Amino acid sequence: MSNDTGVERTLILLKPDAVARGLVGRIVARFEDCLLKVVASKMVWMDATLTRRHYFDLEERFGPKVYAAMAEFMQSGPVLAVVFEGVEAVACARKLVGATYPDQAQPGTIRGDFAHMSQAYANEHGIAVANLVHASGNVDEAAHEISVWFAKDEIIEYRSATAPFGQ
Repeated sequence: MSNDTGVERTLILLKPDAVARGLVGRIVARFEDCLLKVVASKMVWMDATLTRRHYFDLEERFGPKVYAAMAEFMQSGPVLAVVFEGVEAVACARKLVGATYPDQAQPGTIRGDFAHMSQAYANEHGIAVANLVHASGNVDEAAHEISVWFAKDEIIEYRSATAPFGQ
């Protein structure tokens, strides 16, 4: 969803490491603190089919080893999928999440504050980078990813307390 008012939707996945570490509430609060509202959420244990649908191009872009490591990681525990809505939600979420590799993420970002793994360590050990969160990269990607995770009737429309700010 995007419209001429700048209100967008984005998909955020709290990965198995975020769930296992009990960071779900703290991470969701970061998005809500920035006036992004939850319009859909569900906890899912990803299977091979959902993993392939979500990461449909990962193997082509980075090779089978990267895909296999990511698939194993994402299927290792439950994932919380959340659709957030708000003004320029995609860019806002990307800024909150921080750099892909936690050792490069700035303090104040989710990955900078709560994660620590480097790409070198992950590569050396043949594992996915434990970086807590997936965030859609752009509006089109967000629309596709939301459709992978949620049916239209699972996304709730409501007026939030921040409605005067465009939501």
